[in-house]
Amino acid sequence: MNILVTNDDGYSAPGLLILKQALEKIGTVVVVAPDQNWSAGGHVKTLHKPLRLSKVQLADGSDAYASSGAPSDCVSLVLLGAIDFKPDLIVSGINPFANLSHDVTYSGTVTAAMEGALSGIPSIAVSVENADADPDAYEHAAAFAAHLVPIVLERGLAREVLLNVNVPVGPIKGVQITRMGQRVYNDKLDARIDPRGRPYYWIGGTVPTGIPDDGTDVGALHNGYISVTPIQMDMTAYRFQEALKGWELSA
Repeated sequence: MNILVTNDDGYSAPGLLILKQALEKIGTVVVVAPDQNWSAGGHVKTLHKPLRLSKVQLADGSDAYASSGAPSDCVSLVLLGAIDFKPDLIVSGINPFANLSHDVTYSGTVTAAMEGALSGIPSIAVSVENADADPDAYEHAAAFAAHLVPIVLERGLAREVLLNVNVPVGPIKGVQITRMGQRVYNDKLDARIDPRGRPYYWIGGTVPTGIPDDGTDVGALHNGYISVTPIQMDMTAYRFQEALKGWELSA
């Protein structure tokens, strides 16, 4: 099997290397990742400037490609033929922090997998709850990814559906199939003045939390389970369609 590995933290990120090393035991792996950190970069398609692709070496001495674009650009470059490689499956990660609930709209890790799903390629995003809190977090996530990939290739995924995987810290109790839960964001605006008297801003705040309801990705991680959430690209609010028809917009 041909596996494309990418991420949003850049080609030198430790999670990427550990993921690559786990997956190359089960298939042919090519790494195409950003040349810089694209965390929280979202789903990007670069059309207003050229994209560059350079050969680089990972920390284990293996070859990879670094792109000047976003994680989703990395996937597009491969699928459009920038290199001679046709992936059967795409794995994005391993992100050092969880991507839960509405994080998926911000996350470069997840949106790289979205780009694959939009092109009909089975795609998986892999994140750990907190790599800083567990020295074995990446290894656990990589092992699960290597377990999951052959299953996905055998069973297949519906078109425009991807799997969002989040792995907890500490002992892992098992695996749960989950829905997206509810994130609680604690964003704050830090307004400052530059040396020329002009205002500028940092968006910061404390780490997001969440409501650990049963059956959700947030709840699974909270209770020590690997969360596997199928995400579909059709974001239509079907239940609201009928209410919207009552607005008599054509009048």
